Amino acid sequence: MSHPQSYEILLVPGFAEDTAEAAEPGGAIRSAVVTATGETGASGYPRYSGEGVVADIDPATHTVEALLVDGAELDYGLSVRIKESKADSNAGG
Repeated sequence: MSHPQSYEILLVPGFAEDTAEAAEPGGAIRSAVVTATGETGASGYPRYSGEGVVADIDPATHTVEALLVDGAELDYGLSVRIKESKADSNAGG
């Protein structure tokens, strides 16, 4: 199974029911592009890292299973959304 090589992680305030709206660039308070490390995280899913963010992401459901931001867990009041990177979505993989 082929996994995307990178994702864009979006940190958004609160819990957003409408994931499409939350994924809009203006809605995120921080974003980071993470790339595959080739490792599997403690969660059992592929690990991605970059720009101070480390995430274990289930490539089948695009669910973030574990996340560290600047070495710490996500603060209360923040949610995470992901978007497949444009380079990967154009690759047809």
